[in-house]
Amino acid sequence: MVRSAVRVLVQGKPVDSYPALPPEAERGSPRRITEVGEEVLRRSCREVTEFGTPELSALIDDMFLTMYIADGAGLAANQVDVDLRLFVYDCPDDHGVRHIGHIINPVLDQPDPAHRLLIEETEGCLSVPGARMDVPRTDRTVVRGVDKDGNPLVIEGTGYFARCLQHEADHLSGHLYIDRLSKRDRKDALRQMADRHEEVLARRVEKAKALGHQLQP
Repeated sequence: MVRSAVRVLVQGKPVDSYPALPPEAERGSPRRITEVGEEVLRRSCREVTEFGTPELSALIDDMFLTMYIADGAGLAANQVDVDLRLFVYDCPDDHGVRHIGHIINPVLDQPDPAHRLLIEETEGCLSVPGARMDVPRTDRTVVRGVDKDGNPLVIEGTGYFARCLQHEADHLSGHLYIDRLSKRDRKDALRQMADRHEEVLARRVEKAKALGHQLQP
């Protein structure tokens, strides 16, 4: 199935159409998603120094498939227990444009405080399954990095896509979105996770099965 009615940007460049399930996900194998409380989510990830390798391509493929199985809009490498500065995304912005790609060694270029507009909207995280809380984020951002072959990338995001880019960049610095919450709201998020954890993981098992893969429940 090809989405032709929605504009699509792949690695920041426009394309006429793109499959609902990208080729990377078709090639990938599912990986376990790490959860809040695991040490790998709490340390800054290492810079990627080797590019164009089969191992790096396979990791990106696996991350795409894992993200789709979990119905995510983005996924950082430490969410599959790999402490490298890399994330993948398939995320709409507020204008209905679909953004798909990966970025390695990303650096956020945020607007200066005088021109920064904070928007508070609901946010979730695949590593805090089942929880949704309001989090303030800037309404636009720019991420600079490279692709898997070492070619430079500049990805601009607005609205929900800007939120996604900031969320994933936080992961690579060892931060979760619940770190931006008050102590009371953080407890609420963890309570939501405890209540919905089994249900969320069961949905992932079913989604994997529908895509021809098998996950441990």
